[in-house]
Amino acid sequence: MGSALLEQWSKGPETITVVDPGQESVPGGARLVSDRAALDNERFDCIIVAVKPQMIDDIMPDYVEHLAPDGYVISIAAGYSSARLSATMGDAPVIRVMPNLPAAIGRGVSGIFASPTASGAHLAHAQEFMARAGTTVTVDTEEQLDRVTAVAGSGPGYVFEIARAYVEVAMEHGFTEEQARDMVLGTMGGAIDMAAEPGALSLEELRNSVTSKGGTTAAGLNALNGDGGLTERLRATLQACYDRAVELR
Repeated sequence: MGSALLEQWSKGPETITVVDPGQESVPGGARLVSDRAALDNERFDCIIVAVKPQMIDDIMPDYVEHLAPDGYVISIAAGYSSARLSATMGDAPVIRVMPNLPAAIGRGVSGIFASPTASGAHLAHAQEFMARAGTTVTVDTEEQLDRVTAVAGSGPGYVFEIARAYVEVAMEHGFTEEQARDMVLGTMGGAIDMAAEPGALSLEELRNSVTSKGGTTAAGLNALNGDGGLTERLRATLQACYDRAVELR
């Protein structure tokens, strides 16, 4: 995710340095070094934690000396609380961010939570920084950030699975995979774009506008969610994701 976000982050005025021994190049014109030793005595206004959560305790304490006195830490590592990370980083202010995959193309949704020691300037920078990758939602608690994870962070996975199943069933109706994919993604994308238009009708009104009583869409919708089964399945999906996010925290 860090690599995916880097191209969007690089659209701003900051000079970004990436430490990664496994990369030969990075997008967005950032500076790449293979080892922390290459940083010498440099200090940075912001350090971004973009490693797996289980690696934080081993890696991040070495970077405390590289954070400027008024700097702060952004973390995109899921399941690692701001309090734990702040302690790991010498009591530095922490802002946790939960992005989702479409951030890679500037169409993401990112939840933002600022720890109590983060300043207004820190939060403003984090919000602007993440806005380059799409929409941001700032929440007041880490519990709410876990709920952002359930809705948006993991959300693309739900959408891709729904689209995959939709394509599979379309193919059963005699279409090639390419035809089915084009129809399904075009239909889903067009409907979502229409709903996102400024001043658009509510989702319920939009659904009703394409549904004639006794018609084909009504028959399909009755099979899809006439018994509320789809709603219940989505409720269970978000709850399971939220519960797991709490466990990881």
